[in-house]
Amino acid sequence: MNTLQPHHPQQCQHLMSVTARPADVFVRGEGAWLWDQAGRRYLDWLQGWAVNALGHCPAVITQALHAQSTQLLTPSPALYNLPSLELAQRLCALSGFDQVFFGSTGAEANEGAIKLARKWGRTGGRNGERAARREAGAGAFEIITFDNAFHGRNLATMAASGKAGWDALFPPNLPGFAKATLNDLASVHRVLSERTVAIMLEPVQGEAGVRPATRAFLQALRELCDERGLLLIFDEVQTGCGRLGELFGFQYYGVKPDILTLGKGLGGGVPMSAVLAQQHCSVFEHGDQGGTYAGNPLMCAVSLAVLQELSQPDFLAQVRERGQQLQEGLLQLSQRHGLGEVRGAGLLWALELGSDNAAEVVRACREQGLLVNAARPHCLRFMPRLNSTAQEVQTGLNILDEVLNQPGSGATESR
Repeated sequence: MNTLQPHHPQQCQHLMSVTARPADVFVRGEGAWLWDQAGRRYLDWLQGWAVNALGHCPAVITQALHAQSTQLLTPSPALYNLPSLELAQRLCALSGFDQVFFGSTGAEANEGAIKLARKWGRTGGRNGERAARREAGAGAFEIITFDNAFHGRNLATMAASGKAGWDALFPPNLPGFAKATLNDLASVHRVLSERTVAIMLEPVQGEAGVRPATRAFLQALRELCDERGLLLIFDEVQTGCGRLGELFGFQYYGVKPDILTLGKGLGGGVPMSAVLAQQHCSVFEHGDQGGTYAGNPLMCAVSLAVLQELSQPDFLAQVRERGQQLQEGLLQLSQRHGLGEVRGAGLLWALELGSDNAAEVVRACREQGLLVNAARPHCLRFMPRLNSTAQEVQTGLNILDEVLNQPGSGATESR
């Protein structure tokens, strides 16, 4: 039973204010829907920033949590536990990678990938050239990342990210990240040096407004890494686990990296992430990496249950079908309201509004019972649950259409 009293601003005083939030307090979720304290229902196209792959409180997760919680919560990261072994085996079988390290957050996974790449560079790399360079005093530790990228909020992943203004937040900044431009191979060559050990990127830059890399660009990066003896790292914290309509984003593009990071949808609502590596670069030694909740059996049991659902061919076909429905609906809305580009794949999409009124549209949508995200001041991002129904997608499109028709939405002014 909900014991919270109606929301009052003083209730928030003990939470650090790190982001702007609406006054509504949400107390219950089921499938595609959220309910606030007042009992109002919202169609949720945020889903925890693409975390709730199967929606809110799916039975497979609650059942897995209950079953595992009666057996083993956590022994110690210094001991094996069965769910972590089973999940590692399943992930490797599905992905073709060889080894896995588990964490709790996407940032933790991405920092693990950064550490792994640096260790790989220090231990000789793919062809032994790294060791010779290190002995000569040059060293190879730099990772080429990209403008507008988002890799997480610890100091290493903030430095790796290309989010405007972050370089001024917590100086001094961690060195070792050279920035290139997505889909611009010449910009990669300009920052390539003897210090470069890897190239790291999101196949689709979600935080930047769902900006996909092209297949040709990713293929060119793969060829460049093979030619120069570098690692290719894909950050699939958001684009992995079925979000693009294939189980992994690299499968959608047909380009396999050396290191892959997963998060968000991997836990389906519980804190879970992973670093997957091919054998040649899985070089951590005892003491190099760890974590109190690395391979926690409760979280791994949930991930196993989620992965069982996500990996079914019929499930992924349905993601692609609903994604096509959402894409076509957004294209129609863009044409009808004189808006801009529609970008994305699977069930990760963005709509350019043509003016910096995204925050106003988000508020208007929430008032009409639809939760969406302003990825940029001029851009909306949509991340519905992967098992959305056709009716849910149409309901969201109808609400968005109604909002864009409102004079105060700003859409009419942008025509």
